[in-house]
Amino acid sequence: MDRIRNEAIRQKFGVAPIADKMREARLRWYGHVLRGKEDSVRNVGLKFEVVGKRPRGRPKQRWSDTLHMDLKVAGVLLSGTDAEEEEEEEV
Repeated sequence: MDRIRNEAIRQKFGVAPIADKMREARLRWYGHVLRGKEDSVRNVGLKFEVVGKRPRGRPKQRWSDTLHMDLKVAGVLLSGTDAEEEEEEEV
């Protein structure tokens, strides 16, 4: 029996990869949060900083890390972000 690659099946049926769909959903949700009120639980939770030391070993993947990677892949640069501040420091 021959093997058919996932890319060929997705192209044949016009279906996007699941990773792209998940990225799209995360960015859509982030836009929803940004449009909400500043004092909403969503915004407070998004900007919440945990006090204390992180455990030893490899850092766990945080939602904000995933979001920054998604924004980079999408080519979106938000105003007032750490990335813009770093660019200003380099100049």
